[in-house]
Amino acid sequence: MTTRDRILQATLDLLESGPSDPKRGARVRMTDIAQAAGISRQALYLHFATRAELLIAATHYLDEIKGSDDRLAPSRAAASGLERLDAYIEAWGAYIPEVYGIAKAFLAMSDSDEAADTAWRQRMQDMREGCEAAIEDLDRDGMLALAFTREQATDLLWTMLSVRSWENLTVECGWSQSDYIRSLKHAARRIFVNERGLR
Repeated sequence: MTTRDRILQATLDLLESGPSDPKRGARVRMTDIAQAAGISRQALYLHFATRAELLIAATHYLDEIKGSDDRLAPSRAAASGLERLDAYIEAWGAYIPEVYGIAKAFLAMSDSDEAADTAWRQRMQDMREGCEAAIEDLDRDGMLALAFTREQATDLLWTMLSVRSWENLTVECGWSQSDYIRSLKHAARRIFVNERGLR
């Protein structure tokens, strides 16, 4: 494992320990990360000039080790907007529980930690681009419901697929993962697809 990867893995490990102690993630300092990675604080800054840069890189590293690109391949290869919408909901919906520990740490930190807020917003912007692609394909196929502009539909789909929404439905309300994905796919079709697309 390279030094950079050790740093990123140490960052994820320290952050993921946060959900059991809500204040833990916010207290993770560059010094803590350097120590966990077995390097000096100065060496850490040679790889990542700021804490925000490190946290953003850590979210991308998480995607890399979890294989997010492979998971999104069916969505990107979909032959229609409807297929892409279903495939994207399936991919992202199945991914959330795997990254929930880290996501929860970022969400807990984001109100009081600018670097964490920046990293989380960047990650959610990446996710929003997937929503946008699905909506654009629906519109290209003439299947987007007339009630929405592309931007409005993207905003709503992005909100429906947020980690907070998943948390409310599965953790708070007790939905199973399969019920969550099935219901989101059904709701998205009813909301975003016009009558022609639903025939």
